[in-house]
Amino acid sequence: MTTAYALRCRECGKTFEVQPRSYCDECFSPLEVAFDLEYARTRFTREKVSQGPANMWRYRALLPVGDDYVPRTPAGFTPLVEAPLLGGHIGANNLYIKNDAVCMPTLSFKDRVVAVALANAQAFGFDTVGCSSTGNLANAVAAHAARLGLKTFILVPADLEPAKILNTQVYGATLVRVDGNYDHVAELADCRALQLGLCEREPAAVLCRGLEDGGL
Repeated sequence: MTTAYALRCRECGKTFEVQPRSYCDECFSPLEVAFDLEYARTRFTREKVSQGPANMWRYRALLPVGDDYVPRTPAGFTPLVEAPLLGGHIGANNLYIKNDAVCMPTLSFKDRVVAVALANAQAFGFDTVGCSSTGNLANAVAAHAARLGLKTFILVPADLEPAKILNTQVYGATLVRVDGNYDHVAELADCRALQLGLCEREPAAVLCRGLEDGGL
């Protein structure tokens, strides 16, 4: 591997070079990130971790981003909170709870995965990103995309409470309300990605027709 990772099918084991792909072309199973741990070991040491920034990027040697990637979003590194009463209740002597309610920039654990996903989107040359969401993911994608200078389209159920996506609009994302439940929203997002050549999965034809009618 030229980096510390590649893509590997979780079912048949077929490997792929790093690319914007989510499923195996042999058995159609999801792909997972497979790390070359021997290569990563040369870069992942206690000393290097301690010298890293106070966010998730101090662990970048074990994150699926290129060696030359320069992080621009300070997600992660949230505190551990001791929980002795809960620990006593379940029989744990030293129980700590990860407090992701202070994760930057949108106070959600979704900031971590979005930071990595959008880093790869930029590496692949995309200038536009989007997602289907009911709140936290929408806010995270909008915030991180704004920091990276990416255009953003967020699809949500039409009846979603406004408070859940307030940040989405604050960060300047284009919000698309879909008349349907979350499953309909997710399928429509996949369909649009398919039309743009960004998705390998074949969504329901009826949603494609609806998308064409609506001019999304």
